[in-house]
Amino acid sequence: MLDSGRFLLWIDALSSATIVTSIWADYTDRAELQTVVAMPKFAANLSFLFTDVPFPERFGRAAAAGFKGVEYLFPYEHAVSDIADWLRANDLEQVLFNFAAGDWAGGERGLACLPHRQDEFAESVEQALGYAMVLDCERVHCLGGLRPPGVGEAELEATYIANLQFAADRFATIGATVTIEPINSRIDMPGYWLDDVARGFRLLEAVDRSNVKLQYDIYHAQIIAGDLARTLEANIKRIGHIQIADNPGRHEPGTGEINYPFLFGLLDRLGYDGWVGCEYKPLTTTEAGLGWLPR
Repeated sequence: MLDSGRFLLWIDALSSATIVTSIWADYTDRAELQTVVAMPKFAANLSFLFTDVPFPERFGRAAAAGFKGVEYLFPYEHAVSDIADWLRANDLEQVLFNFAAGDWAGGERGLACLPHRQDEFAESVEQALGYAMVLDCERVHCLGGLRPPGVGEAELEATYIANLQFAADRFATIGATVTIEPINSRIDMPGYWLDDVARGFRLLEAVDRSNVKLQYDIYHAQIIAGDLARTLEANIKRIGHIQIADNPGRHEPGTGEINYPFLFGLLDRLGYDGWVGCEYKPLTTTEAGLGWLPR
């Protein structure tokens, strides 16, 4: 175990030549020196980052900051052809977006668990499928919805499973994945139905579709249950996307309690080759808060 303070972490990247890069990091007593061969692929979440400029301009800002992929909440206010142009102009990959979530401005947070909204859910699936095809997006997130009053848990779960099976079967036609994300209901989304990580993994088994994966948001998972490393180790093959923010505050890595250098190294050792979405609120400006990002 290293003493508190600043230390030099050397990364050996092995290819045709050996490149040695030094990264300074602030650590506490729990930090350990580790050798990392590679780092995950990081995607900028354009609903959270670069929000000082209009949405179309954020693609260029993300590329200039070194990102190769982008994600965001919803694309539907923009023509899909325009988004495709913004991606192409900046050599960016579309990594993730969400199904429409009902009346988001009015407080709704998804449709999947809601009885008597199945037709609307099916329409959202077809809409997302059309965008995913044009944008060549390989994964789309399905928001579960808020727990409605007066509806039993068994009915909510049965509705959710049936809706996910429908969505998975539709997205299987283009070889894409549907993700489900446990979101904490204690701080960020009160009343959210899928607010337990263990339940999320159980639902994967109930849905029983190979193209349905868990979207593991490390910030939410830390609030819900913690035990981040063991959860990743036990379930990495069932995780289709990862998102990050520090806790408390939901700011960039390095501003809170989560040991991100350790977790990034763990993802490499586990062979995770997916994307890591940067879904955090910058403490100041986006660019000023990118010192944590491995280069």
